[in-house]
Amino acid sequence: MKAALLSEPRRIEIRDVDLPDPGPGEVRIRLKMVGICGSDVHLFLGHRPLEKPTIIGHEGLGHIDKIGSGVTDRMPGQRVVIEPNIPCLQCSMCRSGRGNACPNKRVIGLNRDGCFAEYVCLPAEYAWPIPESITDEQAVTIEPTAVSIHALFASKARPGDTIAVIGLGAIGLLLTHVALSLGYRVFTVEIIPDKQKLAMEMGAEVIPTEQEISATELNRIWTDSEVVAVFECAGVAQTASLATAAAPQGAEIVLLGLSDQQATFQPLKIARQSISILPSIVYDHPFDFRRTIQLIAAGIITPGMIISNYVSLPDLQSGLEQAAAGGDSKIIVRI
Repeated sequence: MKAALLSEPRRIEIRDVDLPDPGPGEVRIRLKMVGICGSDVHLFLGHRPLEKPTIIGHEGLGHIDKIGSGVTDRMPGQRVVIEPNIPCLQCSMCRSGRGNACPNKRVIGLNRDGCFAEYVCLPAEYAWPIPESITDEQAVTIEPTAVSIHALFASKARPGDTIAVIGLGAIGLLLTHVALSLGYRVFTVEIIPDKQKLAMEMGAEVIPTEQEISATELNRIWTDSEVVAVFECAGVAQTASLATAAAPQGAEIVLLGLSDQQATFQPLKIARQSISILPSIVYDHPFDFRRTIQLIAAGIITPGMIISNYVSLPDLQSGLEQAAAGGDSKIIVRI
């Protein structure tokens, strides 16, 4: 089969590799579409070094092509979307119901062959059948939408409340879309005009800024508007620091961004103003994928609206470079 391997930072090679065969309890999927994620961009840029050339990519959509022994609830021909984080189910985190933070989890496109290829294998339970009422464009965005839904539902904010979203990459845009669709009021902070425009079209209240905004000004706006939760989705240290500095009294800060740089906060403000900080990483299996699929099937959310461009598998190199430039909301690779 054809596969795109990240052989070194900023270098994608299209190679012929052996067709994988599903093991016991697994299915093989003939891939059709794969989304480019921010984590793929970080791998591409070398921010997270890989030990060997790797087929990256994890936001996969396709059809089951072959089933392994013992699989009884999946069939060849089914259209499925991939849930790429596979917890071990044995460690203390998994046993306490926090499999999303499992230190032993297998991750499609990181420590297991990924989706920028013609085929991929994974445990059948993590290949989710998709109703015919859901289009391919909606289905291929299910995985990042589940990330946003996990964060929103884990927070203390409820429909009717006001929240703030910092950073309008795919996750920030999807979080904004889901929250607005469920009846939240949403303020957004983003410096790229096209993403500001998209959020405004969704119905968000965009705080216009083309440069760094002061924490004092944000705090005033968010306090007056009774913001109860601030979602940091930009994934840089400066915005994590901004979130803590600008959060209103009693608010919750939810960290979705994955910066590996040091951020700062003032402990006195956090303690005296009763501000809480909640980490949010990927999603809980099986609940968040199930919720996401149901919300799309019911017509409540349409996450495919954030797709901004398509590339083919041979053009993955240019697609990743384009995603790294930051102007696109979601690039989809057609296999």
